[in-house]
Order: sequence, then structure tokens, then C-alpha cells
Amino acid sequence: MNFPFKQFEENDKLIRVFEESIDASELIWHQDREDRTIKVIEANGWGYQLDNQLPLPLKKGQELFIPRMTYHRVIKGTGPLVVEVRMHEGSM
Repeated sequence: MNFPFKQFEENDKLIRVFEESIDASELIWHQDREDRTIKVIEANGWGYQLDNQLPLPLKKGQELFIPRMTYHRVIKGTGPLVVEVRMHEGSM
């Protein structure tokens, strides 16, 4: 499966990088199978939107909890988006 981000581990943390060059059409509404907490490392004007809510900007240092099976999407900004992802075990 192709994802719109590059992913790697750094100091036992899962890091995802969304490049500025990505086509916004690749940032689709989706659900994840487990709860997760996202920590924003670098935002550059990117945003996010949860189902039935207005879009909100992402801010450096912000942490978001996204419950499993909740529709959400990322909204493209002007530079790279870098986030740390922590999946919560036992949430499936």
C-alpha cells in the first residue's frame, strides 16, 4: 500500500514526514484501526480535520488523540509536516 508520507523510526519513536511536494488529492479521509496520539514536530501551515468538525491548524508541540475508526484527514500546508505517531496497544 502506498502512503502519502515517509515513515521511519528514530529513538524508538515512529516519525512520519509529509513532503510539501505531495499532491493534496492524496490526503484522503481515512480511519485507523487503533487509537493513536500524534505529536506535531513541524507544522508549516498544515491542518487536520476530524469527521463532522471544522478544519483546525496544526501547531508545533501540539498533541492530538485520534480515536480508532474515526474519519479524519490531513490538510496540506506550505512546507513539510513532521509528526511523531504513538499507537495505543489494546485499542483494536
